[in-house]
Amino acid sequence: MPDESFGEMFTSMLSVNQAVSAERKLIDHLIIYIEHEAQRLEDIKRFFSRVTSLHDGIYNEPSDPIANPIAAFKLVKRLKSEWLNVVHSTEAEENIKVLREDYRRMESSLPKLEDLRGAAHGLMRLQDVYNLHVESLVRGHFQQISDPVDFYKLSVSDMLSGDDCFLVGKVAYDLEDYYHSVLWFEEAVRLFRGTEWSPENEGTLEDALDHLAFSHFKTGNISHALSLSRELLLHDPMNRRVHFNVEKYEKLLNENLPATSSGLTLKRPDGIYLRTRNAYEQLCQTKGSQPKHFENPSLFCDYFTNGSPALFLQPIRREIISLQPYVVLFHGFVTQAEAKNIRKYAMPGLRRSVVASGMNQATAEYRISKSSLRPRISKQSPGGRVS
Repeated sequence: MPDESFGEMFTSMLSVNQAVSAERKLIDHLIIYIEHEAQRLEDIKRFFSRVTSLHDGIYNEPSDPIANPIAAFKLVKRLKSEWLNVVHSTEAEENIKVLREDYRRMESSLPKLEDLRGAAHGLMRLQDVYNLHVESLVRGHFQQISDPVDFYKLSVSDMLSGDDCFLVGKVAYDLEDYYHSVLWFEEAVRLFRGTEWSPENEGTLEDALDHLAFSHFKTGNISHALSLSRELLLHDPMNRRVHFNVEKYEKLLNENLPATSSGLTLKRPDGIYLRTRNAYEQLCQTKGSQPKHFENPSLFCDYFTNGSPALFLQPIRREIISLQPYVVLFHGFVTQAEAKNIRKYAMPGLRRSVVASGMNQATAEYRISKSSLRPRISKQSPGGRVS
């Protein structure tokens, strides 16, 4: 089956919904695997109970159990045959093989590595655009650094784990974006401390400490990098690379180099800097403080025909949202059924939106929408009004 995700799942809510459906199918496969494994373990427990009962019973008698030819035969049979079958059973391998095969068949419809990185970028973009407090975001709260009150509330809240934070920090770290990596690795370290490692996790406390220490070093916070590296050596005392880093950090501090203070302020990297970024983010961060319609009589609602006879009997409801820039909202422009059909027809051809790049077109980090060029829909088809 051809790969249909194109590493762009993170850019589309429709694709995210597909991912939800895919995980439901994986859950069904996992349930079957768990049931088979549970049955296998029950068989092993049954064998264990039978053997231990013999040693608590007949083999614990004062008389020599070898005097009983039946007991002697069964002992030899168990040691040569039954124990062999239990220890060398391939049932576990067969069960996991089936689960892996089910996963492999679905793999083409699952998110790619670019999707995972893109989703992590999405969290960092959300953090920047709305000036969110990272620790609050990790707890599932959308609170700005300047205001500890949730400015956006979800009906269903969720929290990030230490491993989640580690992955977001790692994406920033790999791009040498140490501003974001410091903030997210700090949360990873905080959440990893005092918790047990889970097999589904990619990162560990040691990994988070290592990456956080180097991120602080790259931002000039040598004293904090040294402290974290010393803590890492408590967990991994034989790590020669970390020993070397500790010596290097101590030497830098002893030389009294500038920019080695723990009081340094992290500076957000410019990277791909848009001229409109600051203005855009300022508007987002002042959500709810824009002028109300009743404060400006030029902002109004009406029934709009644009002089078209086709709209005379059924005009469009128009709402003037803004004059500068001029923004208009047309209510009921398409019905829910028509919108559903648009998504249905567009879904197979959805691709990452592009921007001009010289004579060509290319994707851009700041534009993550998807678009689809579809042929005109015939009037006989559902949603024929839409082209």
